[in-house]
Order: sequence, then C-alpha cells, then structure tokens
Amino acid sequence: MLFNSAAVAARHAQAAYGAERVAIVDFDVHHGNGTQDIFWDDASVLYGSTHEMPLYPGTGALSERGEHDQIVNCPLRAGDGGEAFREALGAASCRVLRRSARISSSFRRAFDAHRLDPLANLNLVEADYAWATRRLMAAADKSCNGRVVSLLEGGYDLDGLSRSAAAHVAALMGA
Repeated sequence: MLFNSAAVAARHAQAAYGAERVAIVDFDVHHGNGTQDIFWDDASVLYGSTHEMPLYPGTGALSERGEHDQIVNCPLRAGDGGEAFREALGAASCRVLRRSARISSSFRRAFDAHRLDPLANLNLVEADYAWATRRLMAAADKSCNGRVVSLLEGGYDLDGLSRSAAAHVAALMGA
C-alpha cells in the first residue's frame, strides 16, 4: 500500500481542524503526479508544483490545471537554478493565493532539486530553499494565520540534503 503524506496531511487538516481550504506547495525535482491526481477535481485543495520537465513521471505541464483551475504547475528546465526557481515559485504562490479567498493550511516538501543531487539537473542551493520557506511563510501569515506544515520527501545527496534541510528549518525558526 502506498501513502501520499501530503494528501494525508491535507485531509487530516480538513477533518481534524476544520480547514476549509488547503494549499500544497511542492518544490521538488519530480512532479507530484500522485498529489495532482488525488486533488484533480477537489476545489478545496490547491496544488502548486515546481519541478524539472521533461523528467519522470512526465506530468506537470502548464496546461494541467485541475477541474476547478486549482492546480498550478510551474515546470523548470534542466540546468535552471535559483533565479528561474524563484520566479516560478513566486508565480505559483501568487496564483494560488489569488485563486483562494482564504487558505486554512499550507504544506510543502523536498530538496532533491539541489545542484549536488544525482537524480536530476536543477541547480538550487540552500539559499533558494531558505528563500522559498520565507516566501511561503509570508503567504501563510496572510492567508492562514501562519499555519504551515512541512514534509520532507526527497533528496539523494546527503550533503546537499542536510544543508538544504538546515536552511529550511532555520528559516522556519525565523533565522
């Protein structure tokens, strides 16, 4: 049996805490096709993704928007680094926030787009992840009283993963 932890967390927030709308913002080297499929026709969950394309699983095109225009895919090209990532994530988070009057919780995940990661060809560094964390926290402050849940689900170079996770946690702590 497979579990999608972002989907489980979103549904838990809705069931246990009455979150009417949940945003999942996924900065990962691979597109979250499972998450997108789970929430394809669910207007209560907004899904935004930055990912390398083309790359496995071959999904995540700009045109994939969900039945309620609640899916925002921002594909990156092999070789893209922080500037392209920041532009894509900024566009995705702006569109997600414009699309929802009030989001009740935010979720995000993954560090396998780091320049050291052997499974892909994006060139993110720790500062990019810290920036993304601060950006999403600011969005959460405006839309959901700062409620953020962070899930780690990717990263295959231990040095890049540990430095990125440390930068992310430091940003979560306000550093």
